[in-house]
Amino acid sequence: MKVLLADDERTITLTLHDDLVDNGHEVTVVDRGDTAIARLTAEHFDVLITDINMPGLRGDELLVQASAMRPGISVVIITGFGTVQSAVQAMKNGAADYVLKPFVNEQILLLLQRIAHLKNLEAENRNLRHQLTDLTGFEQVIGASEAMQQVFRSVRTVAPSESSVLILGETGTGKEIFARALHNLSQRAAGPLVAISCAAIPSTLLEDELFGHEKGAFTDARERKLGRIERANGGTFFLDDIDDMPLVTQVKLLRVLQERVVERLGGERETPVNIRVVAATKVDLRNLVREGRFREDLYYRINVVPLRLPPLRERKGDIPLLVQHFVRKFGQGQEYALKPDLMAALERHHWPGNIRELEHAVERAIAMAGAGHILRKEHMLEQDALHPNTTPAPTSLEPLRTAMERSERQHLVLALSLCRNKSQLAEVLGISRKALWDKLRFHDLEDGKL
Repeated sequence: MKVLLADDERTITLTLHDDLVDNGHEVTVVDRGDTAIARLTAEHFDVLITDINMPGLRGDELLVQASAMRPGISVVIITGFGTVQSAVQAMKNGAADYVLKPFVNEQILLLLQRIAHLKNLEAENRNLRHQLTDLTGFEQVIGASEAMQQVFRSVRTVAPSESSVLILGETGTGKEIFARALHNLSQRAAGPLVAISCAAIPSTLLEDELFGHEKGAFTDARERKLGRIERANGGTFFLDDIDDMPLVTQVKLLRVLQERVVERLGGERETPVNIRVVAATKVDLRNLVREGRFREDLYYRINVVPLRLPPLRERKGDIPLLVQHFVRKFGQGQEYALKPDLMAALERHHWPGNIRELEHAVERAIAMAGAGHILRKEHMLEQDALHPNTTPAPTSLEPLRTAMERSERQHLVLALSLCRNKSQLAEVLGISRKALWDKLRFHDLEDGKL
């Protein structure tokens, strides 16, 4: 990266300049704030490293001007112990980070690595969004992983058709966002997108929401009400959580999908509807069909084109992008640093709640960070009593060879207890007597009783 180093202490700039250059950075050194402004005016820099107390222009003023002149620049403040409050204020003004003097140069090198990583992520995200500029409906989608690229390709292929789509995805994977993308990329984009969550509406009210009613259909039916299916006429009807739909309602929905007509509750006239159906489920509907909890004929009616959304644990490469997005969303313009062990822990986490869980984790960590502006693992990955197995995976495992040897010994002990002699034992295990003796000797089981 191109680095502008502004500090009037030559003992710092000489050694830091050399270390930065040795690590592949292009470095320009100035000893005055006004000189730094002149260099920033003349050329582009990726990073500005500046002391606060300098002749010509203070570092905090340089930060404000540099950010205005070069919006994409990352500014790192270096300061003495007596001006920590100034450094904190600089962070609030948009500095990427600050380092207290005295420091070792490795701190700066590690910080620049993190800044370069974030800039690369931002570039990837910009490129991804640029690729999708002609595809309305993907504005809220973040994902550069191959798993998500496959979803994008499928949506682009399927959207222009009139086929029913069944979106399969765990809770929190963004099923409604992709239903909206399918609608916006279809020939029905000018029409309405009407959604209903079968899990959010009591079963006693679901049919009224779906089909509507005529005046006088029941005690409180003082006027006619159009159901959501009828309101979706000419557009797309999105059935979220269809796995929660009662069987009796499934029967009536099936008739609507087969005949493309709606009969309001209490009515006698059928109303034609022109809709495309997109449904979503958080569980495998085939299991519900086998259990008799979902109609097989309805399953085949809605599952013309299946679209599977990968859970977050299958798209680990997207986690840094998503964290960055949520930090911008909840950070109110402030920059937040991630402790080195945090990102690795996030990518090991199981994420049963998927993107929604990650979003809440970032929001919680920002709320708990206070003035420190550092996101910590203990704030983002609290133990979940509902999902005790979702704690981060261990950072070390025993070698595979050790695990296999332990399993082999346990199997031999079991076989020894079941066989009458070593000939039978060798035959049962499918190995020669010599190989058997070698294994018994290796596992110290030569005296095993037969």
